[in-house]
Amino acid sequence: MKAGIIILNYNDYENTIKMLNQIKDYSCLNKIIVVDNCSTDDSVKKLAEYENKKIVILKAEKNLGYAAGNNLGLKYLENETSCEIAVISNPDVLVEESVLKELIHVLRTNDDISFLGPKILENGHISKGWKFPTFLSELISNINFFNRYSHKLLKYPESYYQSKLVSVDVIHGCFFLAKLKAFKKIKYFDSHTFLYYEENIIAQKAKEKKLKMYVDTSLSVTHALSKSVDKSLKKIKKYKILKNSQKYYMKNYMHLNFLGYGLIRLFYYISVFFLYFTFWI
Repeated sequence: MKAGIIILNYNDYENTIKMLNQIKDYSCLNKIIVVDNCSTDDSVKKLAEYENKKIVILKAEKNLGYAAGNNLGLKYLENETSCEIAVISNPDVLVEESVLKELIHVLRTNDDISFLGPKILENGHISKGWKFPTFLSELISNINFFNRYSHKLLKYPESYYQSKLVSVDVIHGCFFLAKLKAFKKIKYFDSHTFLYYEENIIAQKAKEKKLKMYVDTSLSVTHALSKSVDKSLKKIKKYKILKNSQKYYMKNYMHLNFLGYGLIRLFYYISVFFLYFTFWI
């Protein structure tokens, strides 16, 4: 099985070029697809210098967001190459060739694995996948001062990770591998979300098709998250995008009843009020 990687770029050519320089000679990658999500900086011009037979630069006509942007790369990989494995990666991920090679080997040689992730090292934390969101976790995520604890409800106990390969509900979206036939079976990413909740949605769609997700606990990559501090108004905008994706996920994948959905949305409006209040005082 040949493998191709998809890197989504938006106004971040420095990190994307850094990643290209790292992986361009990896023998385990047959194709490198960079999707530029209609950047407003010099990304297209800078990235064009790296285009060759192995590296393809796709230019979106508008900012499609995470899901639809990656779909653009996935469909190119499926229709224009002979690759059967897709690697989805943020541009700020550091992955060693030996790690990627082993992940591809694991996916190739295990028929029951459709989606595979490594351990993600991220700002001092380790992600090894998580459980599906619950009503309680989604409710707490909308309560000011308590929302930071909502993700803890979805963590597996450390004792769960006793094997090299561990089945999980959801794998981290910043870097993972999938068989292209599995992506095709679930009709790719759900493009109704612009940003956030993509991992949970992919996992729900995979579950419906009885496709398994695993984490290889022996392998890790580093997600070098930006440490820049957003201005308050930008944080509010990002928070609203997050909650719009949550709203879509709850309606279409959690199938909450009217009362449960209404309660979570009520706390969302209260949390937004507090955000604006703290911004203006």
